[in-house]
Amino acid sequence: MTNGTDILDAVVVGAGWAGLGVSHALTQRGLRHRVLDRGRIGETWRTQRWDSFRINTPNIQTIMPGDSYVGPDPDGAMTSGEFVALLEDYAGRHGLPVETGTPVTDLVASDGLYRLALPGGPLWARNVVIASSNQNCPVRPPFSALLPPEVQQIDASAYRNASALDSGAVLVVGSAQSGGQIAEDLIRAGRTVFLATGRVGRLPRMYRGRHISVWLVLSGRMDITRREILEQGPIPGRPLQGALHTISLQSLSAQGVVLLGRLTGINDGRLSFSDDAEEHVRHADEGSATVRSLIDEYIARNGIDAPSAEPDPAEVIGALLPNPPVRSIDLAARGITTVIWCTGFRGDFGWVRVPNVLDAQGQPLHENGFASVPGVYFAGLPFAISRRSGTILAIEEEAALLADDIQRRLDA
Repeated sequence: MTNGTDILDAVVVGAGWAGLGVSHALTQRGLRHRVLDRGRIGETWRTQRWDSFRINTPNIQTIMPGDSYVGPDPDGAMTSGEFVALLEDYAGRHGLPVETGTPVTDLVASDGLYRLALPGGPLWARNVVIASSNQNCPVRPPFSALLPPEVQQIDASAYRNASALDSGAVLVVGSAQSGGQIAEDLIRAGRTVFLATGRVGRLPRMYRGRHISVWLVLSGRMDITRREILEQGPIPGRPLQGALHTISLQSLSAQGVVLLGRLTGINDGRLSFSDDAEEHVRHADEGSATVRSLIDEYIARNGIDAPSAEPDPAEVIGALLPNPPVRSIDLAARGITTVIWCTGFRGDFGWVRVPNVLDAQGQPLHENGFASVPGVYFAGLPFAISRRSGTILAIEEEAALLADDIQRRLDA
């Protein structure tokens, strides 16, 4: 098989922010490891973001483990290119052992070790950290296959800009972060836009003098555990949030976006929608109000000198809803030539062939990032440990947790 000198302490699969964060923690502990990525550092940030994309977390929080922000715009938002440059610089400064263009095609367990199949031959390790994300395979509803062949269909990860689409009106399906931001990008480019909404929360960008993400961290809202969230029902999607300004369903409607209810089906070129757009606006309003109230309580409880709340234009403007509500649309009659699916993602873990690591749908089985099989870990998954999991805010703590366990296993 191999000899002891060929066996690494760990292999990290994925060179995004999660994988690099784990590599940094392993490096600090002096553990022999390699970071493998089938593409480049931050590949999905290069290839699965639209041209005007900005990161929702402010610059002051968009930092890697051990770093701090010292720039002139703490509340600003990085472009995807700027974030990739940050990751590349981080890997270089810390001498992280990253190997790009190295896909892992197979992972199996063998005699207490893990064998990874690579183009250049197998690699053996005592531990494997899977940091390849569960947000890289777009998910569409099954009835998407019923759309007429002449209608262009793309996913949020394939959208770049309005000019790259076929001429005509655009239907965006999904009103969370991607759907809301893409709908605004399109309407500002002069396109006719229909938005099929869903029951999604909303966050203002700034509140009482600080970025909302800063308040959420300070107040402990991002520390709510996965278990606590699950006790309240299914884990909700991330709320609608604008990177440079607040985006709301009503602000989109004021710009000309036609708000529709939930898309329920497709039949012979005609789309059906629920009559719940107004309820979706109300749900998002209530979610934002709840968050603002919790922040107010935190400020009062801790005697923080914060400015008074000011009305956010995107939140106080009224929603312009079709009257009567649109329950059905003929694509051809409305001139809709493109549908953009902003309906979520799943992970591509087909290369993982270790029993009891994935569920029946091929997605991670884990507790706080620890697989049920010793020596296999997941890093960077949304809501893995707490509400902050799945964001760059979490990786320093999560990477240390995984690296400490790997060290413990090696010392045992």
